[in-house]
Amino acid sequence: MNPVFKFLLRLASSPRIDMQEDYRWVRKVQKFFSSAPTARFRTLDEKIYSVDNNHEIPVRIFYPKKKRHPEPILYIHGGGWVIGDIDYYTRACVNIADQLGRVVYSVDYRLAPENPFPAGLNDVYRVAEVLLTPLEDEEDEDWIIMGDSAGGNLAAVVSMLLRDREKRMPQKQVLIYPLTYWDHTEKSPFESVRTNGYDYGMTIKKIQGFMELYGPDMAERKSPMISPLMAEDLNGLPDTLIITAEFDPLRDEGEAYGKALRKAGNRVRIHRVLNSVHGFINYPAFTEPMEETLKEMETFLND
Repeated sequence: MNPVFKFLLRLASSPRIDMQEDYRWVRKVQKFFSSAPTARFRTLDEKIYSVDNNHEIPVRIFYPKKKRHPEPILYIHGGGWVIGDIDYYTRACVNIADQLGRVVYSVDYRLAPENPFPAGLNDVYRVAEVLLTPLEDEEDEDWIIMGDSAGGNLAAVVSMLLRDREKRMPQKQVLIYPLTYWDHTEKSPFESVRTNGYDYGMTIKKIQGFMELYGPDMAERKSPMISPLMAEDLNGLPDTLIITAEFDPLRDEGEAYGKALRKAGNRVRIHRVLNSVHGFINYPAFTEPMEETLKEMETFLND
């Protein structure tokens, strides 16, 4: 790993950063560096109403420079269910849309701690249900659900909910370094939590802080609705691509979820991006981790 980059990662891993206290200023920093849509981006902002009609769920649609495939992507951003929004993920969604030649729908779900579990999950499920259910005069459309980190977690859970409620499901799901388990302390069963949890930007202290803000109740954190790896029934889920990062504390639990899906009879591809860290989906498209990931996505989605 580049020594300068590793030094910057160690700065970002400072134990003085406490997400339970500092999430507001982290949001402000992200907002400052966000890419708001401009005329050079092909976007459209829409809204979907919640089931009870008491709030709107913003959805931004990204159109590729050249559409090559009809199946659209529902993208769920990461950020530990606490930070991140569709502005901060504009560049990532533009890259995905352009490189894969597909329309991307990005959902701006409610964040914790103002709106803890299951608020964000309910928003994403509502958007998925509306988009994946064709109107009477529309043809059925195959969808892809995709998300990174906490967004990968939400994508995995939404797929399970759609299956359990006998709703139309996505044809495929792409989970990028997803969070799938509840314990990110030294007692975790996953080695990557201990080996990668201190010096690579996304620390176990941050992950635990995010989880406590999103799911204050430990019993809820241990449920499949927050920890999909705890699910007893994983059969009948979409074909899945799991992307992990070599130096990510979430690496092993993401790969374990892929193996559990495969054991349950699902078609699964697991790909580890070497010499990479958590969060690379927001890198420019020409960087090595993104080039490798986009190539894997294209191969998987076109298979």
